Amino acid sequence: MDERSFDPGSLTRAAADTFTVRRVFGEPYERDGRLVVPVARVTGMTGSGAGRGDGDVGHAEGDGQPDAAERPGRPGARGTGDGGGGGFAARVRPLGVYELDGEGARWHPAVDVDRAILGGQVAVTVVASVWALAWAVRRR
Repeated sequence: MDERSFDPGSLTRAAADTFTVRRVFGEPYERDGRLVVPVARVTGMTGSGAGRGDGDVGHAEGDGQPDAAERPGRPGARGTGDGGGGGFAARVRPLGVYELDGEGARWHPAVDVDRAILGGQVAVTVVASVWALAWAVRRR
């Protein structure tokens, strides 16, 4: 019988390898005589589950169906079971870089253009909605 089982420890080890400080602070590199250290925000989540079963996976006696052990493609479907699984997801978003030279360290943030555009659209929508509401109330 092929014995398989879910090892939650392997999922934890894989997630720990992903959610490390090396993901937050990238490998420093030198450019134009300055040391540059990339910085990112790492968020993530994990989940896992396991199952177990015992007993007859067949049918109730007298229901006219063949016994579970007699059904084609289901040899030995009378007994135990086992199962499990899991996964994790990570999101890495660049924040910027630290630039180090003889004068000290400076922070240079990364500009997220998509987020800036979305923020502008939300602001315009809110202002337009407030203006329309005020106009409707004033007309009453």
